[in-house]
Amino acid sequence: MRKIVLSIIMALLLTAGAAGCARTETSEEKESSVSEENQGTEEQTENETNGLAASDGAEMQTEDPEMPTRVIEDGTKINMYFGDTVVPGILNDSETAQALIEMLPYTVHMNRYSHDFCGVMDDPLPYKEEDVHYGWLNGDIDFATDADYFTILFEDEESSEQYGYQVNIGVIDCPLENISKLTGSYDVRIELAEE
Repeated sequence: MRKIVLSIIMALLLTAGAAGCARTETSEEKESSVSEENQGTEEQTENETNGLAASDGAEMQTEDPEMPTRVIEDGTKINMYFGDTVVPGILNDSETAQALIEMLPYTVHMNRYSHDFCGVMDDPLPYKEEDVHYGWLNGDIDFATDADYFTILFEDEESSEQYGYQVNIGVIDCPLENISKLTGSYDVRIELAEE
């Protein structure tokens, strides 16, 4: 009984402390950023150097809101196993995605939050500074550089630019509800899809 109560308390603390994997830039960080820009400083942190949004330069579809917004024509097909549910995806050709492909098969523990499934990777993935952006498009598979998060984002793209440190590595290749209907936490196995 005592273990159950402790487990519940720990779960509540973890849930309360995490509002999802995406990180919001605080007003102090924004003010600091503006102050540094006004002083002409050369030292800038991630995301302040490029100010890109997830939609910048992205090939997108907007006709079907039930499908991912981002479109990736060519890429590496993967399957992500959430228990008995398979969520197919396509990884792009970024340095970050290619590093993940080299690690496959890979398992990451992921939890569901309001707009994503997210888990902390054991080791950080490499990334190029120019690939770091704010926000996401629904259906994106991202690596968040501020805490080594592997995340699959399925809602709230319209208000997502408040979250920084994102690197897009791919997109799910199925209706958004295939992942948004899932609840709880999973040890998600990611592997190359057989073609």
